[in-house]
Amino acid sequence: MENLTMGASLKQPIVFELVGFDVPPGQGPLLFFLALCAYMVVLLGNGVVICVIVMDRNLHRPMFVMICHLVVCDLLGATAVLPRLMMHFLTGQKNISYLPAIAQGFCVHTYGVAMQTILGVMAYDRYIAVCEPLRYHSIMTSARLHSCCALAWMVALLLIAVLFSFHMNVPLCGRIIQHVYCSNRSILNLACVPTPISNIYGLSMSWSVSTGVFVIIAFSYIRILSASFKKRQTDSSVHKKAFQTCAPHLVVYVLYQIASVIIIVSLRFPSVSQNIRNFFSILFIIIPPALNPIIYGLVSKDLRASILNLFSIQVMRVCHKQ
Repeated sequence: MENLTMGASLKQPIVFELVGFDVPPGQGPLLFFLALCAYMVVLLGNGVVICVIVMDRNLHRPMFVMICHLVVCDLLGATAVLPRLMMHFLTGQKNISYLPAIAQGFCVHTYGVAMQTILGVMAYDRYIAVCEPLRYHSIMTSARLHSCCALAWMVALLLIAVLFSFHMNVPLCGRIIQHVYCSNRSILNLACVPTPISNIYGLSMSWSVSTGVFVIIAFSYIRILSASFKKRQTDSSVHKKAFQTCAPHLVVYVLYQIASVIIIVSLRFPSVSQNIRNFFSILFIIIPPALNPIIYGLVSKDLRASILNLFSIQVMRVCHKQ
């Protein structure tokens, strides 16, 4: 069997072959169109949210700044996978060289971890907003806000960088990746030698991040529920305010966890076909980024009003020109 090395020179580049979906003859253009529509929904929804937040100074508040970071994370995950997947559906091209493969896997894993760390920071922000409303602006200053967001990204990038550092100089005994996109596990499955350190680190990292974020979110919402019950006697609208503030964040977190659990469960059952596993993996990249802007746009009154206002202004400009 062909023996390759991750540290191969540029004269002998490593080229992987992604054999994910079994595309039926003649169905490539249809799958390309569906993937294109999904990608356009992701780009349009997240693009509108980030443009509105940047343009409307009234939305330059911690919660909406964090939504911007969440939007960037969504775009990172979708852009790492969908354009290449569309090329595969349209042209049948399955090859991917070493550096693009590592870059794709790095971005996909960063998306998965950064989504959780950013949601953890957002839970902390919601806890301060509901439980310490009078001290909110003194606690969540601009410096602390940007520090928290930077920390969320740094944790994700550092953890994934360490994960992919285990790939260096690992000999490979194949080049066929049984997946629709590259990931840490799919590449290391080609290793000629066992990779116990990478396996242990990957499992430990996933467990630590998921558990840590869950603890932060659970603690925040327990305190938020406790505070809202205590305040309802003096302010009957406190439950409504807490719901409007926290519901989008909680729905996004639950949606992400459901998508993650579906993938984990499908990988643990050999009876599940490869096409179904790959389909769930793609949904993990598409569903959260596509639904997150809708969730925040529907529940957040300020964001919804700003989007409608911007849309009405653009319509009036078009009508005026005509």
